[in-house]
Amino acid sequence: MMEQVFFYIFSIIAVISAISVISARSAVRSAFYLIITLMQVAAIFILLRSPFLAAVQVFIYVGAVMVLFLFAVMVLDIGREKLVAYMHHQSVIAVPAVIVFFIMGAYMIIRGGWNVSNAGFPEAALAKSSEVIGKEMFGRYLFPFEVVSLVLLIALIGAVALVLRGREKDKQC
Repeated sequence: MMEQVFFYIFSIIAVISAISVISARSAVRSAFYLIITLMQVAAIFILLRSPFLAAVQVFIYVGAVMVLFLFAVMVLDIGREKLVAYMHHQSVIAVPAVIVFFIMGAYMIIRGGWNVSNAGFPEAALAKSSEVIGKEMFGRYLFPFEVVSLVLLIALIGAVALVLRGREKDKQC
């Protein structure tokens, strides 16, 4: 009973801070709200008796990725006018996408297709130790792991290319 209360508390805080991420006017504030959201997800992992995933969540996402994001935001110092113009073009795509996902989620909930059972989960999903997770990730799931790492590498190269192209345009002006 008490676990459910804490689950709902952490979930509500996570949802509120996630909404704050997309509605904050400052990128730095948005990053801090995202840190709060990620910490709540780590707390939910602890409630689900998965301390390894909670630690990974805190160390990798909160510790490394958010520090890198904040560093990039503060170094780039994007002007408010550029950000508003960019966000206006993004909202044309985002609003219909949100409506479609909301309708799909409502359909799943109304139809009762939200069936969660342990029958379909692999051993690693139910494991309590990091050893089983590591063996599964670098054994049976090695190819998807490598594909994800390749996608992240491509995204990193693309981000560097965009920054360098932006600097070249600034030098020409």
